[in-house]
Amino acid sequence: MTPGASARPVCSRSRLWAAALLGSGFMAAQPLSRMLRRLLRSSARSCSSGAPVTQPRPGESARAASEELSRRRQFLREHAAPFSAFLTDSFGRQHSYLRISLTEKCNLRCQYCMPEEGVPLTPKVNLLTTEEILTLARLFVKEGIDKIRLTGGEPLIRPDVVDIVAQLQRLEGLRTIGVTTNGINLARLLPQLQKAGLSAINISLDTLVPAKFEFIVRRKGFHKVMEGIHKAIELGYNPVKVNCVVMRGLNEDELLDFAALTKGLPLDVRFIEYMPFDGNKWNFKKMVSYKEMLDTIRQQWPELEKLPEEESSTAKAFKIPGFQGQISFITSMSEHFCGTCNRLRITADGNLKVCLFGNSEVSLRDHLRAGASEQELLRIIGAAVGRKKRQHAELFLMFHDSPPANPSISSWNPLDVQGLRPKMSFSSQMVTLWKGYRVPQTPPLAQQQLGSGCFQRHYTSHADSDANSKCLSPGSWAPAAPSGPQLTSEQLTHVDSEGRAAMVDVGRKPDTERVAVASAVVLLGPVAFKLVQQNQLKKGDALVVAQLAGIQAAKLTSQLIPLCHHVALSHVQVQLELDSTRHAVRIQASCRARGPTGVEMEALTSAAVASLTLYDMCKAVSRDIVLEEIKLISKTGGQRGDFHRA
Repeated sequence: MTPGASARPVCSRSRLWAAALLGSGFMAAQPLSRMLRRLLRSSARSCSSGAPVTQPRPGESARAASEELSRRRQFLREHAAPFSAFLTDSFGRQHSYLRISLTEKCNLRCQYCMPEEGVPLTPKVNLLTTEEILTLARLFVKEGIDKIRLTGGEPLIRPDVVDIVAQLQRLEGLRTIGVTTNGINLARLLPQLQKAGLSAINISLDTLVPAKFEFIVRRKGFHKVMEGIHKAIELGYNPVKVNCVVMRGLNEDELLDFAALTKGLPLDVRFIEYMPFDGNKWNFKKMVSYKEMLDTIRQQWPELEKLPEEESSTAKAFKIPGFQGQISFITSMSEHFCGTCNRLRITADGNLKVCLFGNSEVSLRDHLRAGASEQELLRIIGAAVGRKKRQHAELFLMFHDSPPANPSISSWNPLDVQGLRPKMSFSSQMVTLWKGYRVPQTPPLAQQQLGSGCFQRHYTSHADSDANSKCLSPGSWAPAAPSGPQLTSEQLTHVDSEGRAAMVDVGRKPDTERVAVASAVVLLGPVAFKLVQQNQLKKGDALVVAQLAGIQAAKLTSQLIPLCHHVALSHVQVQLELDSTRHAVRIQASCRARGPTGVEMEALTSAAVASLTLYDMCKAVSRDIVLEEIKLISKTGGQRGDFHRA
């Protein structure tokens, strides 16, 4: 005991813990008895925060002490076996699950996770060493932790991750060792990790569209993630958990595609509500609620079954009858699970966090390096757990007090690249590809030098279309020869008999296959063109953003053009070609659907919005940018016959 410690006030929390346990009749358990004696011996010291402990103010102590004592006695009476008091909070939650961050570094830059420039990193000397990680892990497991999950950053970029797993595997009482990874390095390391003792895998994947993947994570690597998922299935992990953060306007159109993957694969696809983090510029409009996601999936599969919830589970699980895997929803924002939380976290620099959203942390690293004994560390951990709040209400009030995340609200801007209510689906194609353990192939996003001074990069939204397998070339822009009747009308179709604007009734028209192609040209000028060509714009990859904007705009046409019918597009393709001779980007948009009305407006809208997006991406460099030649190239299908521009 340090000099003068005996003169400090006694820690009331330690006394209450001891009194509750003594009054509950658990003294017969010898390990618990020793633990209580340690608690009482340490109660004359200061609390784990290092601040002197003070007695409660008059008027507060009796009620607070009585309520806390009552809660603890009630909790302990209801449980047949003792659990570590150090890992049990004041609301009776037993913490048996520890997440350990192995590194702050990550090889991706996901838009919802961190800013594009990354985050300041802690100096290496301040990060936990491997031995410190294992020391803390042994201590927590000895107290009752039976599941450890390794996180990051990206844990699989730590050089000794396999050795850490092997060392954890030797801890008696530890039942599960898991990892949460972005999957980039998974296929290469998984055989070694499995041999070392890795028993559970969570893989982050927010889109099944390769170009969109690159846009979201600001890096390449889609096919490596696919390879990692396939490797996990091949090695017998069941289920392989796939974590998908759902963001309005970016990937909520892929809910059905993700769900369809569970038909023939042992996946647990977990849809996660978009949550706020430092640097991700959280906006409630991007959040798609659990109920909205569930409604969307039930429209496709009304027979969807709710599965029993496991104790302390963060996920609401469902299964489509006949499907091998399942889907789950992590309702972090709309229906929090604070009441059953059993998780603790150790950051890469050694801070203990009792809540992901809490600001309170205590440095276990500092105490370790100061030579703290095991009992001193336990006292520090117990005090931190004891301070854990019932829930962090301020976070959920922020969500619940916000306007509804509904794309129909008046303040929502459908022209925003992130604002999207798409309906395009390619579920059956993706399931076929995954069943055959093949990775969807798309033309490379790398820059390619073409002939005639034409520097070109090619983007597409579809995986294996014949048209998509070819890069644009000057010849591909030449119009085809006219075919079919060129029927026109001498009257405008969107007016009624009195000349007022009116929507055309297509209810009696037959469904036919409709295809339309439109184009646009953006003259950037030499400075902006060079930055786009070398992908050096501060805002990001202009061609990827413009391609995605064009795809999204095509699916939003009926919301942008008042008298257009909503069309369920079966395919949208946007291609961009860099023309170095004119310092220009040439855009070609193709739309396809089966229905009673054409898709030329969708193709034109796609090309126009893609060109506007290029302007927006480059306007900081130059405003001498010209958008021109927005025009329909061709359309096929429909009563009026085909059209091909001469």
